[in-house]
Amino acid sequence: MKSTDSKYQAYLAVLKEELIPAMGCTEPIAIAYAAAKARETLGTLPTRVVIAASRNIIKNVKSVVVPNTGQLKGIKAAAAAGIVAGKADRVLEVLAAVTAEEQLKIKEFLASTDMETVETTSGLTFDLIVTVSTATQTASVRISHYHTNIVLITRNAEVVYQNQDCEEITPLALTDRSFMNVSDIVAFAEAVDLKDVETLLQRQIDFNMAIAAEGLKGDWGANIGSVLIDTWGNDIKVRSKALAAAASDARMSGCDLPVVIVSGSGNQGITASVPVIEYARELGSSTETLMRALVVSNLVTIHQKTGIGRLSAYCGAVSAGCGAGAGIAWLHGGRFEKIAHTIVNALATVSGIICDGAKPSCAAKIAAAVDAGILGFMMYEKGQQFYGGDGIVTKGVENTIQNIGRLGREGMRETDQEIIRIMLGQ
Repeated sequence: MKSTDSKYQAYLAVLKEELIPAMGCTEPIAIAYAAAKARETLGTLPTRVVIAASRNIIKNVKSVVVPNTGQLKGIKAAAAAGIVAGKADRVLEVLAAVTAEEQLKIKEFLASTDMETVETTSGLTFDLIVTVSTATQTASVRISHYHTNIVLITRNAEVVYQNQDCEEITPLALTDRSFMNVSDIVAFAEAVDLKDVETLLQRQIDFNMAIAAEGLKGDWGANIGSVLIDTWGNDIKVRSKALAAAASDARMSGCDLPVVIVSGSGNQGITASVPVIEYARELGSSTETLMRALVVSNLVTIHQKTGIGRLSAYCGAVSAGCGAGAGIAWLHGGRFEKIAHTIVNALATVSGIICDGAKPSCAAKIAAAVDAGILGFMMYEKGQQFYGGDGIVTKGVENTIQNIGRLGREGMRETDQEIIRIMLGQ
């Protein structure tokens, strides 16, 4: 694959779109971003705020700490933080510069302001509208389909910005991913000029390993990483999943360190990268080998998630754990055949883990997903594999990935609604 090929440029565009920094769980941060943009548009602090969010956003915001708020949780807290202290130009790092004084103002705003949360009626899985108003002015910002996709801004009922027909919103801004397949991903990883990706990947290494170290050192969430190491020791197979889990525990519990995300998720960005980086250090892999392995891991994760969608009842850590397994296979010299079998073996093992929102148990699910990715690789190393006809496994890695997309997108649709009803006590 040559750098002048359209497919090469498309894979590069996907990485540039996906590997972006975010601080905090991306759903509450999307609310904070929309709220900060709405307040900026209004030009003053509002006296009333209405947050309309799709049920999947509500699910993912309910139980997670909003960073730099003094351990506040929930939709209203995220919106208040964005309105009072958010920097809209920082996008998914909108709350990165909140001061201690501003934290107090956020709490005061929550206590004194009329705030309401409602469900959107669009039927979109990811849909968010933040409306802010005073007695005489009003402004609103709508984000749909993914976390940074602002589709409409209004002020006093006049359109300030619109990037598409809001009656039929489609994710136009992202590169089409239908061209992706595992064989091409491996070819791209072999051919890519590292100058094209090294800034993206080095930031992923630096950010995600920093929060992993903090997660293991501090007292965050359920401390899954520490439990793993204290129970099973410091072997690389344990350490790689423990560090990923620790990073998630810190992130879910409000740690203010940024993460480089994948498929709109910090947990997926952590899972796709941290185990691969830790394995590379253990093996003494060169920087070039590590970066090419990360290209494989990130793109395999994105490829799987394309068929499932951004938000689903299917836990995204599973896709990223399989991606990590593929990256680890690359570090051991594996190419298409070994990587393909690693993915299929891992998917056969843990597909079906549910997503019930962002919270500390995400760390444990990440550990299980990474373990499956490693097992999938080790199975093939030992001459073992799952075959077409074994449950949802179908001959050929692309066919199995398509089955997983169908399972997550269609088969688990009602599961998703039942999970939300349970979480909301309905």
